[in-house]
Amino acid sequence: MNRRAVATLAGLLLLLVAAILLRLLAGRDESGAVLSWEFTDFRLKRAAAGIIVGVTLGVAGVFLQSLLRNPLASPDVLGLASGSGLGVMVVAYAAYRTAGIIGAESHPGLGMGAAAVVGALAALGAVWALGQRRGLLDPVTLVLVGVAVAMACSAASQLVRHLLPDQGMAAGRLLMGSLRDPGRAELAVTGAIAAAGLGAGLSMARAMDAASLGEDEARTVGVPLAWLRTALFVLSGVLTAASVVLAGPVGFVGLVCPHVVRLTAGPRHGVLVLGTAMAGATLVVLCDAVVRLVDLGGGQMPLGVVTSLVGAPVLVWLLRRNFGRTA
Repeated sequence: MNRRAVATLAGLLLLLVAAILLRLLAGRDESGAVLSWEFTDFRLKRAAAGIIVGVTLGVAGVFLQSLLRNPLASPDVLGLASGSGLGVMVVAYAAYRTAGIIGAESHPGLGMGAAAVVGALAALGAVWALGQRRGLLDPVTLVLVGVAVAMACSAASQLVRHLLPDQGMAAGRLLMGSLRDPGRAELAVTGAIAAAGLGAGLSMARAMDAASLGEDEARTVGVPLAWLRTALFVLSGVLTAASVVLAGPVGFVGLVCPHVVRLTAGPRHGVLVLGTAMAGATLVVLCDAVVRLVDLGGGQMPLGVVTSLVGAPVLVWLLRRNFGRTA
């Protein structure tokens, strides 16, 4: 590992620690104190949830960019966010029709988080089934099928939302991305998934390095491309689904963070996976602190709104930097 990579990882670690401290100090309890045990415990859980969401989305973004050999790939490319939104809307409509309940907690048996995961995995299954050519996952076909599935799920979500008496406003908040108050069991399960995904990414780093050179070069050095593509595809779906459990669909994290780390630390996937995990965690925790600190009078902003406000200008800058020379 060269000095540039070490310096990048060290800087990202310091930024992550600073983001966690800021989140712990953000806000006051009813007595006016900045810190109390009850509120510190709550903020620690929120910070842990933010770290998990950032790690899962960031690593999933690296996997998809490696799989598709497309620097603009992200978890949204496969239609997972749209699929999760459709799952939320279907459960909200079913709860309204069966019990007359309207709201984000409209189905106590299944829950909106579980519905979002089911929808995301259903979209993943559709893309998996339709995105193969001659029994192999084809990157170009995956992109096209993912776009088609995303559009179909978005249209279906809007149709179901229109059928709700409140036009889906209550259930739709989850679709904008918002960290819930997680239980310890949720944190344990999603944290284990995030750690497993990160470990898998580090173990496959050399194979991803070889695959990035081209199919012929990868086969020459013995990389099993079919297995690698399948593993990257499944892991990216599972990691994205884990983030949906905690925060709903959150945009730009899996797209922007790999780019930033690649620019500062280089393209080697060992450093890229670890650095993107830290960058994603830092971004989500910082945005959650902004959500807590900024009150615009209409309640807390959804987390997805803040990440989009941060991510969109960065994405435009990256596009101009990388592709402006060839325009």
